Amino acid sequence: MIVCSCNVLSDGQVRACLQPGPGCPRTPAQVYGCLGCSPKCGRCARTIRSILRKAMDEAAPAHACSTACEASCSLGSFQTTREPEGVAA
Repeated sequence: MIVCSCNVLSDGQVRACLQPGPGCPRTPAQVYGCLGCSPKCGRCARTIRSILRKAMDEAAPAHACSTACEASCSLGSFQTTREPEGVAA
């Protein structure tokens, strides 16, 4: 399915650039950079963000960050089991 008509990007292309580790894109802008393009109208950003979150939610149970990689690992940023630091309840 085409998610960005300006750059003709498919959901498969977005998912293909999601590799586990610190270099994995975490934002729509990083996905554009990974795919060698830039946003034009921006209407696809919400859909790309949704694809990112879904992919990371699916990967999160299988991915256990060690203490060494936890701070820089992009997969950890989408895990919802931890309380956000520095946020008052």
